[in-house]
Amino acid sequence: MFVVTHTQSIHHTEKRVGGWYDTGLTPRGQTDAEATAERLATLAGDDDVEIFSSDLLRASQTAAIIAGRLNRPIVEMSDLREMSRGSAGGKPQEWLHEREIPPSDDNRMDHRGGIEDAETRREIATRIYRCLDEIVSRACGTQIIVTHGVALTFVIAAWIKMPIDAAGHVFFHARSGSITHLRQDDFWKDRSVVSLADISHLKTGPK
Repeated sequence: MFVVTHTQSIHHTEKRVGGWYDTGLTPRGQTDAEATAERLATLAGDDDVEIFSSDLLRASQTAAIIAGRLNRPIVEMSDLREMSRGSAGGKPQEWLHEREIPPSDDNRMDHRGGIEDAETRREIATRIYRCLDEIVSRACGTQIIVTHGVALTFVIAAWIKMPIDAAGHVFFHARSGSITHLRQDDFWKDRSVVSLADISHLKTGPK
């Protein structure tokens, strides 16, 4: 299984809060998605491939470029969306920074970060754990998931079967256009993270 974080989106260049704020790819994002697709074509080889994507535009456009290269359809799933920032979505990043409140150690899963209608870690984890269970239950040689930066943490946590309550203390940093390789051993059924947030296929500088 390969998990891709969508490539550069308009909200990045405009320095706006993402979450469920729905913007498409920039020209650089399209170029990086093409490079990501080429790498995935090499990694997948001749395997049968299924592609799953968040239904937000920046992810679905990234997935469409990958699907075009691999000649495969896309299954869009709203459960793969980024963590919702509620009413902060689309506002300047500085607006959010001025209002963010860090969580206390005794309840990191149900904290809304200072934005009353934002999603909690428990809420995003619940839907992504549910979604990953559905995806891995399907018989397929290689599965590709296209999602978002924060969402990636919960895909990995679900993959290694981390209890949801423990997921309040973990975060895996990933740049746009990264590829994370997850694998299950055929004999022991052990699950591993083979590579995390690899961007060696991208030739451009920081987003």
